[in-house]
Amino acid sequence: MKPVITPAEAARLDAGGDIPVLMERAGLAVALAAVGMGARYGSTVAILAGPGNNGGDGSVAARILRRRGVGVTLYLVAEPVTEPARQALARARQAGVRVMALGPLRPVDLVIDALFGGGYRPGLDPAVEAWFGTPSPVLSVDVPTGLDPLDGTVARAAFNATRTVTFHALRTGHLLGEGPDRCGVIKVADIGLEGGVPELLLAESIDTVRPPRRRVSHKWSAGSVLCVGGSVGMVGAAILVARSALGFGAGAAGVAVPDVALAQTAGPDVLAHPLRQVPDRYAVLVVGPGLGDLAPEVAPGFLDDPRPVVFDADALGAVTSEQLSTRSGPTVLTPHAGEFRRLTGSEPGPAPARALAGSTGAVVLLKGNPTIVTDGGTPWVVTSGGPELATIGSGDVLAGMIGALLARGADPLRAAVSAAYWHGVAGADLARTGTVTADRLAAHIGRFAWREAV
Repeated sequence: MKPVITPAEAARLDAGGDIPVLMERAGLAVALAAVGMGARYGSTVAILAGPGNNGGDGSVAARILRRRGVGVTLYLVAEPVTEPARQALARARQAGVRVMALGPLRPVDLVIDALFGGGYRPGLDPAVEAWFGTPSPVLSVDVPTGLDPLDGTVARAAFNATRTVTFHALRTGHLLGEGPDRCGVIKVADIGLEGGVPELLLAESIDTVRPPRRRVSHKWSAGSVLCVGGSVGMVGAAILVARSALGFGAGAAGVAVPDVALAQTAGPDVLAHPLRQVPDRYAVLVVGPGLGDLAPEVAPGFLDDPRPVVFDADALGAVTSEQLSTRSGPTVLTPHAGEFRRLTGSEPGPAPARALAGSTGAVVLLKGNPTIVTDGGTPWVVTSGGPELATIGSGDVLAGMIGALLARGADPLRAAVSAAYWHGVAGADLARTGTVTADRLAAHIGRFAWREAV
């Protein structure tokens, strides 16, 4: 787990520290990152410095790189306005760094963006925007200039950084909106700050659960999942859920569908039941994949079911948040952006997802890149997935994985976080060998179903 903080929280932490010391450490981290990008004796580096402490970090980096024989030019947007930044600039000049006012875009081996640490500033000299289009590699300090460090939006223009070095903790804007596309590879440098209240929690493999089977397990005690869905023309969605549940460790999986014979033909490894005769013996239900027009009359019937229920796909358009709040059994909701808007009337995001979870008592898994998971507490953010998962049926695979982990004994929050994480890992791994399709993904997830890969 990595904490992700807001820009305001980062500023609060900075204000409580020794700013000159923090600036020296930050500048060293920037210089080391530049060396890692090829800055060496004889290479040319342009450091664009703003008037605040972000620019001071750039001045420290310029001094360190100059002493290594790098051809550094420090381009100022304006003179420093903070005392630590003024001192850092003075020491850079004393070390022989060439300092100039920011001018036209120039060809260099590396550009270091130490302008503002995020956020477009209206009224900037047009010369600043000209540098946004540099063909040179860009190393941004804190956040690429032009990118909102809170929500990852870009109001007008921004750098596309090759790498970004930030300090103490990730910022929310690194992971949201355009952040992942603008920041490049992100390095979090330790400069001696401590604490901070996280706005998000970045999920790592250590945070996931994949419960083992007992030695004496049989197929029903190992965990069972039933998918309710698969109307005519969409039986494949329910079959994918069931197969994915089996692939991710459930001992038994079935479907409840309108056409039992078709389901038996399409999925001989999956038990099939009539849609109106849902058996009691399954431990977990996944309701919605492929329900289609039947969803309004079928999905609400599971609001009173005491078993864990994953409401997915068509079921999310057939129940209201008010109805969901009446459920007593464990509940997971898995909307994508459009389904979230229809369910809540709000734009998707961490805060609205948290509000939905809080009002319904459900775990909300908001699909996207990144994926947000919350039970009403601090949201988890899952970044393991990529564009390879943008394929029909991949959401059915995820629903089956959540169902499997619930059936294996995981609590709803951990089941959702873990399934989302390994769904992304499996997709990325599979993409190395070709295009990711749902059937290939469902067959591949078993490699990641247990603590030891097989």
